[in-house]
Amino acid sequence: MPINEKSYAYGAARSSIREIAAYGAARKAQVGAESVYDFSLGNPSIPAPDAVRASIARSLELAPTQLHGYTPAAGLPSAREAVAKSLNRRFGTNYGPDDLYLTCGAAASLSICFHALVNAGDEVIVIAPYFPEYRVWIETSGATCVEVMADAATFQVDAEAVAAAITPRTKAIVINSPNNPVGSVYSADNLRALAEVLREREAALGTQIHLIADEPYREITYGAEVPWIPALYDRTLVCYSYSKSLSLPGERIGWALVPDTNPDHDRLVLAIAGAGRKLGFVCAPALFQRVIMDCVDEPSDVEAYARNRTALTEGLGRLGYEYIEPQGAFYLWVRALEPDAEAFFERCKALDLLPVPSDSFGCPGWVRIGYCVSHETIVNSMPAWATLKAQYE
Repeated sequence: MPINEKSYAYGAARSSIREIAAYGAARKAQVGAESVYDFSLGNPSIPAPDAVRASIARSLELAPTQLHGYTPAAGLPSAREAVAKSLNRRFGTNYGPDDLYLTCGAAASLSICFHALVNAGDEVIVIAPYFPEYRVWIETSGATCVEVMADAATFQVDAEAVAAAITPRTKAIVINSPNNPVGSVYSADNLRALAEVLREREAALGTQIHLIADEPYREITYGAEVPWIPALYDRTLVCYSYSKSLSLPGERIGWALVPDTNPDHDRLVLAIAGAGRKLGFVCAPALFQRVIMDCVDEPSDVEAYARNRTALTEGLGRLGYEYIEPQGAFYLWVRALEPDAEAFFERCKALDLLPVPSDSFGCPGWVRIGYCVSHETIVNSMPAWATLKAQYE
């Protein structure tokens, strides 16, 4: 029976993050959840705010045809207006509801943006280490994924390396800040340097290069300022999800923004709508459109993540592990104790420690530890981390 071989290949390859999570679930069933230290998934461990429950309760009073009925393809105008007004209050902008397209989370937002921008043969640059699904979404849009390593010491964007990677086929660059998997936040100065490089390369090549800002972790920071990228570079698209900020990963709700300052605004708004139609990403979940309308300014509770971050960094620091201090998100980027991150992971796995090896993020020699887990999991894992360290001494 004929099938699409490319789709088969993506299904057969599978996500290493989810493979590890599935192994962790099976292992917990064997030996007990308290004995397995699963740091694989970026699944928020704090509950959704009470305001979410209250919003759902109010929506349940609506007539069924209103509650469960289709919304416009781009989303309820009232929900899009609520998001636009929130952004305007926060960033001094002048966005309107027609600048926004509500989506099934940031995955749909990014896929839509890629399909709205690229043609077959184009290139999209990602800053490694990067979320591995970027490659899938870029390639299925018809473009080539081009990896550019971040600065090895700071994990900020290496603007010179980006400049060297730009070709006449470069259509976009994906920026993820706060970053998954490192937890770094790109500074305003770093992003200004990148923006200047893009303007210079555009002028030299006679092309247009977009920045796609993937920002699902914007609200989860530890004192770092997350610059608003459209204020630094006009040709920007912004993708957002409420998975992390409101602890709603399974509800799949987010948006894509075409800022009114983007020189290609009018055509891009239609291209975004067309890409959503082409991909079947129309009418995001109606109930949760109403939730974000009610909860758009609800603050994220980062206290538990901050506490976990302190426990993890202090505990591993005492044991002599090397790591990058996270400025945002809820991941710790730890150097493996041998060059081969996959081999290091196998040693972790033997002790029921389940981080994610860095190879799938496009960077060798590290592991990602997700600390969006219970505080007890972090504390109780320390003897296993100590045993692991001793094996290399």
